[in-house]
Amino acid sequence: MPSLGADMESGKLVHWLVKPGSVVRKGDVVAVVETHKGAFEIEVFEEGVISELCAKEGEELPVGAPLARLAKLGEAPPAAPPKAPEAAPKVIQVSAPAPVVETERATETPASPSVTQPASRLRVTPVARRRAGELGIGLDALKGTGIDGSVTLADVHLAIAKGVSSKAPSPAAVPTARRKGFDPDEMRQAIAAAMSRSKREIPHYYLTSTIDMSRSLAWLETFNKQHKPEERLLPAVLLLKATALALRKNPQLNGFWENGRFRPSDGIHIGWAISLRGGGLIAPAIHEVDNHSLPSLMGALHDLVGRARRGGIRGSEMMDPTFTITSLGDRGAESALGVIYPPQVAILGFGRVFKRPWVVDEQVTARPLLTASLAADHRASDGHVGGLFLAAVDRFLQEPETL
Repeated sequence: MPSLGADMESGKLVHWLVKPGSVVRKGDVVAVVETHKGAFEIEVFEEGVISELCAKEGEELPVGAPLARLAKLGEAPPAAPPKAPEAAPKVIQVSAPAPVVETERATETPASPSVTQPASRLRVTPVARRRAGELGIGLDALKGTGIDGSVTLADVHLAIAKGVSSKAPSPAAVPTARRKGFDPDEMRQAIAAAMSRSKREIPHYYLTSTIDMSRSLAWLETFNKQHKPEERLLPAVLLLKATALALRKNPQLNGFWENGRFRPSDGIHIGWAISLRGGGLIAPAIHEVDNHSLPSLMGALHDLVGRARRGGIRGSEMMDPTFTITSLGDRGAESALGVIYPPQVAILGFGRVFKRPWVVDEQVTARPLLTASLAADHRASDGHVGGLFLAAVDRFLQEPETL
């Protein structure tokens, strides 16, 4: 069971997308796990063959508990225990059939009273099931391309692109008003617990800097005028890229505090704080931000926010943010003083861009200004490093064409 954040102690295995004997590659989604922050697709990080499923669907497991065992390709699976002699079958009368978790494709031949015909089960991820219900698409119209033919969210979107018509969803396909296991109040409590731990254990220091955004916003306006609406950029991507390049120059702020020491990260994976429509907050990572172009970064940010609000975030995006940005955008506050999310060692808050008096060439003029606020762990860095970092962010935003 992976740790999908410092505030996670356990998770529920909702759905397996593999079975013993399935061949998996690095990056394949093998299961769906539900936490207080929602349902997440869990990836595998090595290739091999699933030799054993150690956890059952619906089981609540602590972080670190084994979910499955993976054998190397070509490695003989462990010998199965000998089967016990079969007992004589017992006849049991029931008043109604037991509920089946997975959607069943009904066979064409009706079952006789004395013989139960096996049904072909269609494996559907919870995210895909919910999205299909929202769009009114029958599950029988979907073709699964996931592991062992499972239907994924991408298959739902592919069906829409191919012109599969939506219809009124059947009662079984209509999603419930709130997913079982996701409760905004519970999420708030978990966030509060993680932040309380952070304030107790991490010696925070805070620095703020005011950044003149004139050049960045002027460049952005020119860029957007020259591109189609779907290719235009938001100011957020400039903040992301400038922060990533500043972290490249100040790696003491990019990494984790573990086992009493700082461990720098090889990559710059920035967690972007996203407010969820149902309540709560998550900060999944955009990977290798410093290596993205601005258009690529815009696409990645748009995709991340969309999936976060639909419930399609992958476990890996919650496991490895090396630094976090919280940006209030145009929501009114001038600054945001963040609380470090352990085991990270820093968080950067951006407030709203305000027009205020500013001195330029000995003249007072109105300029669009942005307050950047850094909270950092004094065990891993000090104010000198933090100051250099904020100065680097400012410098990169003064040269937006170089981003």
